[in-house]
Amino acid sequence: MSAAALGRGLLLAVVAERAVELGVSGRNARRLLARGAVEAGRGHYPAMVAFHAALLLACAAEPALLPGRWPPAAAWGAAAAVLLAQGLRWWVVASLGGRWTTRVLVLPGAPPIRSGPYRWLRHPNYLAVAVEVLALPLATGAWRTALAATALDALLLRVRIRAEERALGPGFWGAEGA
Repeated sequence: MSAAALGRGLLLAVVAERAVELGVSGRNARRLLARGAVEAGRGHYPAMVAFHAALLLACAAEPALLPGRWPPAAAWGAAAAVLLAQGLRWWVVASLGGRWTTRVLVLPGAPPIRSGPYRWLRHPNYLAVAVEVLALPLATGAWRTALAATALDALLLRVRIRAEERALGPGFWGAEGA
């Protein structure tokens, strides 16, 4: 399989995965809101949605508009990183269960999840996002997109994590998470 075919196939798989992810998130959000969850970070959410949609489009557009030779080893390595990031993301989804959404929804009084990847990381989903934002474009040969998207993602995640931390409150993580 060529690096280009690998990249295109992986990109299509990630688009399909996003559709499933949005379905799970929507169902969980409706249930959480019905139970009294409060949303935080609404202001940055549209920018995040637009960024992720643009990332997927750029991964397809850059190799088509600026074709070049992309080393197969780089594409395969990046594809492996994307798959590992997807594994981490779905481990997060499984660990949070009905509390996982793409939005910042906080259920008052709910204790923090300390199982799964949360045993070691406070924000494992954002690690998965950061790896994917860098690796998915590289898997498609869109190295310019990888550079630009990684820089923009760092700014968005900074805003997102701050909003989430404020929403959860200083006592949410307890002494061991501080």
